[in-house]
Amino acid sequence: MSAELAPIRSKPAYRRVADALRDRILDRTLREGDRLPPETELARQFDVHRSTVREALRELQSSGLLIRRPGSKRLAVTRPTPGIIAQGISRALAMHETTYLDVWEALTVLEPPIAESAARRRTRANLERIAAAAQRFAAENADADLAVHHVAAFFRTIGEATRNRVLMLAQEPLLQLLEPSLRAMINRVPQARARIATAQRRIREALERGDAAEARAWMIRHVRDFRRGHELAGLVTTHRVHFRRAAE
Repeated sequence: MSAELAPIRSKPAYRRVADALRDRILDRTLREGDRLPPETELARQFDVHRSTVREALRELQSSGLLIRRPGSKRLAVTRPTPGIIAQGISRALAMHETTYLDVWEALTVLEPPIAESAARRRTRANLERIAAAAQRFAAENADADLAVHHVAAFFRTIGEATRNRVLMLAQEPLLQLLEPSLRAMINRVPQARARIATAQRRIREALERGDAAEARAWMIRHVRDFRRGHELAGLVTTHRVHFRRAAE
């Protein structure tokens, strides 16, 4: 045999501890809000050094599964937010050279059905949050970062109105990539803000009436406008998106 076989390497001890704790969180043995035993007790139970436990806990904290609440020395199980979950996906998409066109095409596929579902399932509380998001965008006339943040928030509130967690989690990585692509365009096209505000108003009105077809149709027009805006701004749709982690 000409080629040598690679040596078999066992998983590091801290990773085995992290995997064991993660499995207990995912199968609900450890539930949201449950506090973990102290590090010394975990080290005893797993028969490892305390430093190994500390490294495992650090990994679970960074993935959003554990949190240290103010005033407590012990870590507690928490449920990662859609934003935290999506950050890893958004980062990976950016590393895979995702373009403005990729983001636009994905939004075209995902957002119209979300608007349609939201029109059927929205509550009064949902409509109030959607209206508030639209008002915040309309009131922001200068700061491009805040403007695109409010645009993404408008999409999120519509996603929330579907009450479908899968759809909400699916849209979040795209919204995190929408912000940098929209930021590059919004101040270069004079009519961009007015067109966004108009589309948000028409979508919101359709949602209030429960008109699923109209909500879908206006969302199609809204997303299509993003590509048109990039063309008017002279931006190449094959330009790569640069992911920027939102401030925590």
